[in-house]
Amino acid sequence: MSDTQQAEVVDEGSIAPDTIEVSALLSHDLNHVWHVLSTNDGVAAVLGDGATLGNKGEHWRATDGTHGVWRSYHPLEQVRLSWHASEDGPRSLVDLHLAPQGEQTYVSIRHEHVEGDLDSLKARWAAALSRLEAAAAG
Repeated sequence: MSDTQQAEVVDEGSIAPDTIEVSALLSHDLNHVWHVLSTNDGVAAVLGDGATLGNKGEHWRATDGTHGVWRSYHPLEQVRLSWHASEDGPRSLVDLHLAPQGEQTYVSIRHEHVEGDLDSLKARWAAALSRLEAAAAG
């Protein structure tokens, strides 16, 4: 990503203390980014190796132990899922939103009801957006 497209952490004063949000402006149009995101490679780029796309109510699991359930899937707009950091980890919610920005796509990840190291999770989701950009370019 170029300097203007790097993932950014949203102003923490505007969100709950147990919520983090990162966003990025990806260099591809919405249709292309959605197409990539709706493949297993796109899902793995965001959630981690081993995670696969599923329908509402289906489980997903990455090789790093993170897992959850697909909650909603709105084409070209939003994906929502539950997220557990480990087998016994508490449930939290992840919302990924997309919006067209001309020939680019604004993508935000909002992770709610977070416990533990928020800085590590911010870095994880910022890296996920970078991997999504790479997958879209790929």
